[in-house]
Amino acid sequence: MRRAAVPPSGVHAGARVVAAPDGRGGTALPVLDGGGPFALRRTRSHGPWAHVTVVGAMTAPLGGDRLTLSAEVLAGARLRVGAAAATVSLPGRDGAPATYDIDLSVGEGAELHWLPEPLIVAAGSDLTVTTRVTLAAGARLVFREEQVLGRAGERTGRLVNRLMVRRAGRPLLDQELAFGPGEPGWSGPAVLGGYRATGQLLTVSPEFEEQAPDVRLLTEDPARGEAVLTPLAGPATLVTALAHDGLTVRRLLDRGGAAVAMTGPAQPVSRSDAAGSS
Repeated sequence: MRRAAVPPSGVHAGARVVAAPDGRGGTALPVLDGGGPFALRRTRSHGPWAHVTVVGAMTAPLGGDRLTLSAEVLAGARLRVGAAAATVSLPGRDGAPATYDIDLSVGEGAELHWLPEPLIVAAGSDLTVTTRVTLAAGARLVFREEQVLGRAGERTGRLVNRLMVRRAGRPLLDQELAFGPGEPGWSGPAVLGGYRATGQLLTVSPEFEEQAPDVRLLTEDPARGEAVLTPLAGPATLVTALAHDGLTVRRLLDRGGAAVAMTGPAQPVSRSDAAGSS
């Protein structure tokens, strides 16, 4: 007797945003489409900016899920994307890993502020996040990501997080971080050093080709977290933060964003700013 095929576990779903100039000095959203766990909402747009909030329509990612999210900002448009709440990676029923692929594209003279809420990696989960960013030579980007390893009082799951950024057809940043069970040394002094939350803030602006911030330590007391601002080999800066909790990581990234804004034209990223675009 032949056994019936077992369907793959998990949800396969995606969402897509396209932002374009509206011809009146603002930004239109000709495509705003979400399925599965993604509900996309246009919120509180003003001036040249369009604001989109990603609302979780169901619990995700769970083990076995295959999720995709893309945003394309056409030449001259300005888009801010935030989230209504943190994303929690949870284990599925059969222990299968989950994937979350993010693709971002920013055209000439366009600007994207990508400001999601933290990713919380729950015990037993296994998630791979891959983010690909393609920038035109005259594009601007503010990109924030934060990870909290485990909910309160629990161990972390496994997370592999890769970020790849290309500008004007050339690599600008390509890094991969791996945390949790099966990843050697992830909590040791060479990686997290005992901290349980991490994040980074990437700012790309053509003006940094003329003047970019110098390397700067953003903390003085390791008990309150550690953060550093570094220029990249291109018109970009990267703020990297480590702390014992997600709230402290956000504060350190805000501090780094303010330091970057004092040098270049990028706007500082604060908790109130993120809330306004959520």
